[in-house]
Amino acid sequence: MSDTRTVPYAALLLRLSLGALFLAHGLLKLFVFTLPGTVKFFASLGYPAALAYAVVGFEILGGLLLLMGLFTRVVSVALIPILLGALLAHLSNGWLFSAANGGWEFPALWIVLLIVQALLGPGAYALHLPGMSRKLLESVSA
Repeated sequence: MSDTRTVPYAALLLRLSLGALFLAHGLLKLFVFTLPGTVKFFASLGYPAALAYAVVGFEILGGLLLLMGLFTRVVSVALIPILLGALLAHLSNGWLFSAANGGWEFPALWIVLLIVQALLGPGAYALHLPGMSRKLLESVSA
């Protein structure tokens, strides 16, 4: 049985960790690998080159939204396809991420963590925009 007094802080810790990781990975692709380099890498995997721009944007925006605690459930679910793409890109390298070119264990773990975050919600110290989450969900489901 969970201690309901600590669950909001567990969700906060998970949300901040995921937000920081997504922001760091998006900025890594932007400033270290550069956008042209990221586009070239995506194309080498057989992914559409334009997808690289979307992934970088979603990683940065999603990371920032998670850090702020805005639309946490929706953002967590929306980031899962990015990790599915990463998992598929690393699938042939084996399970362990320490394998040459990285295995698929970390993308798989991130997917599970995003599902947990979506189930938990934002937790403590999240920003709230009154009515915005409901309006966003209604616009997505319409």
